[in-house]
Amino acid sequence: MSEVVSVSEMFGKDVFNDAVMKDRLPKSVYKKLKKTIEDGAELDPSIADVVAHAMKDWAIEHGATHFTHWFQPLTGVTAEKHDSFISAPVDGKVIMEFSGKELIKGEPDASSFPSGGLRATFEARGYTVWDCTSPAFLKEDAIGVTLCIPTSFCSYKGEALDKKTPLLRSMQAVNEQALRILRLFGNTTAKRVVPSVGPEQEYFIVDRAKYLQRKDLIYTGRTLFGAMPPKGQEMDDHYFGVIRERIGSYMNDLNKELWKLGVPAKTQHNEVAPAQHELAPIYEGVNQSVDHNQIVMETMKKVAERHGLACLLHEKPFAGVNGSGKHNNWSLTADDGTNLMNPGDTPHENIQFLLVLACIIKAVDIHADLLRESASNVGNDHRLGANEAPPAIISIFLGEQLEDVIDQLCDTGEATHSKQGGTLKTGVDILPDFDKDATDRNRTSPFAFTGNKFEFRMVGSSDSIASANTVLNTIIAEAFKEAADKLEKADNFDMAVHDMIKETLAAHKRVVFNGNGYSDEWVAEAERRGLPNIKSMVDAIPALITDKAVKLFEEFGVFTKTELESRVEVEYEGYAKAINIEAKTMIDMAGKQIIPAVIKYTTALAASISAVKSACPEADVSTQTELLLETSDLLAETKLALAKLTEITEKSAAMDGGKDQAVAYHEEVVPAMAALRTPVDKLEMLVDKDLWPMPSYGDLIFEV
Repeated sequence: MSEVVSVSEMFGKDVFNDAVMKDRLPKSVYKKLKKTIEDGAELDPSIADVVAHAMKDWAIEHGATHFTHWFQPLTGVTAEKHDSFISAPVDGKVIMEFSGKELIKGEPDASSFPSGGLRATFEARGYTVWDCTSPAFLKEDAIGVTLCIPTSFCSYKGEALDKKTPLLRSMQAVNEQALRILRLFGNTTAKRVVPSVGPEQEYFIVDRAKYLQRKDLIYTGRTLFGAMPPKGQEMDDHYFGVIRERIGSYMNDLNKELWKLGVPAKTQHNEVAPAQHELAPIYEGVNQSVDHNQIVMETMKKVAERHGLACLLHEKPFAGVNGSGKHNNWSLTADDGTNLMNPGDTPHENIQFLLVLACIIKAVDIHADLLRESASNVGNDHRLGANEAPPAIISIFLGEQLEDVIDQLCDTGEATHSKQGGTLKTGVDILPDFDKDATDRNRTSPFAFTGNKFEFRMVGSSDSIASANTVLNTIIAEAFKEAADKLEKADNFDMAVHDMIKETLAAHKRVVFNGNGYSDEWVAEAERRGLPNIKSMVDAIPALITDKAVKLFEEFGVFTKTELESRVEVEYEGYAKAINIEAKTMIDMAGKQIIPAVIKYTTALAASISAVKSACPEADVSTQTELLLETSDLLAETKLALAKLTEITEKSAAMDGGKDQAVAYHEEVVPAMAALRTPVDKLEMLVDKDLWPMPSYGDLIFEV
């Protein structure tokens, strides 16, 4: 047996968490800080120096030499600038200091991050601001030990330049409106409602030495060329299969690193595709869950390198097998323990739940375009709607029980019963009977109710979950507000809430679909219902600046119109840059690696034909000749496609940025990339493996 690990002793040891604060802070300071963290009260600036001093002492005791304001700019990954704790030397000696001002505020260069025009190069000042609701933590790597302080990031004028600030704003919005709903039903104990989230992180693991032999994986995170091996995922033997020793060792180290950082990593298993896996945490408040998911992705890559592996977080690293997503499990929980998503045993009698459900259905129907946009990125274009992930059409799966309740309300005006799951009997005496859930699961739905939460399955594996949850919180806050505005004025509350539930469900039932989301029939049916089918990131981006979206976000103070416009520019620019890198990588690989390898092979093949004919004129060399002809034809097709891609890429790169350039990359460069890949993948099946210049799919996904 390996060394016994005490998870309870290890968990959170590198986090300045509640237990540490309670132990190290004066009682009065702890209470004030706790009130901000738990109740959302304004932070008392007078406590900053005391907290900073305690945080510094704790960090230094754990080996820290530097601190950083850890923030999440619009790049989608985290950023940090390290400063040491040392003060100016006096008599050749330094004192380790960390002030309240240094804790609360930092000043990174705002012009060097994506801002969509909010910051010009000559307008460099930006601020990072301490988010005390997400605990500081220690990060240890080759640099040493660094105290990481989660922060928001804004411009000199106060505009949000990050993912966290709008998320925190949306949390305020949904908290305020959800409390109004609870008060309508007599709940006077709840003081705060917080979205709870648990993101299921999918990823691929490949051998690092093989990874480093592929420029496409290094530069873009996905394979741009690659023929399918004889076996893929068709045997269904990898999903939940026995975890390989090398992967198990990696997962073991990963768990330990995450537990030390306070990340509640819970579940690990093999996913559907070979070399694909999943890690899922216990649910937390959405702000901390977003931060923890960033820590998870960074730690996955770092630990993989330590094991001679490479972690691929791209949504579609390999064509022909499943891609990776990040199922965003979302619910609303009050501080008195109330889960607003819990239907109870008899949901037809749970009026509060039915109102919440009706509001969510309404929000998703009205703002389907925004929800789709929140899950848009370059990699997800390869995954959504590909019979492995939810379709690009937003719909809601409720299950048989809730759909039946809705049908009763819409058809008769009353819901009189709730279907029950019944008892599962296996027919084996030694196996116990047990109560089944009231409904099955539907893995093809993008937004599925799963018992006491909704699972938003469209989010990409490499993405921050901040955007999706910001949109979810805000659209549902709007629906809650509209309901509360009417119900608070109602003369007869019971009748008014009953009518509102019935009318809302009838008006927005079109977005509910319990069938097969992968089917062509659903695409046709969705069109008949008037549901949007937004197939690409470029098509999705405009949803951010419709009149409807601007009104929504400005009403709840989540985004200003200027902030929305900046994000549109950032996303168009990000799309164009990503496709440009992919296209240039294909051009580089095809021109410098693949074509020379094929020429070498055809030369050897031609020499072989000549040698055989010279040695034995009667010998049949038709096989070699046909192979040479086929290879040469594909080589010519490759060269032609390469020239076309080069021309189109240069033309698109020369355009001014913005929507037109992004559209050009989407409509012209992406098809040209596919046209180059087709003959190259065929050549891989013909050319001598010893001459092919990079590891194959089989080498990558089966030899780990």
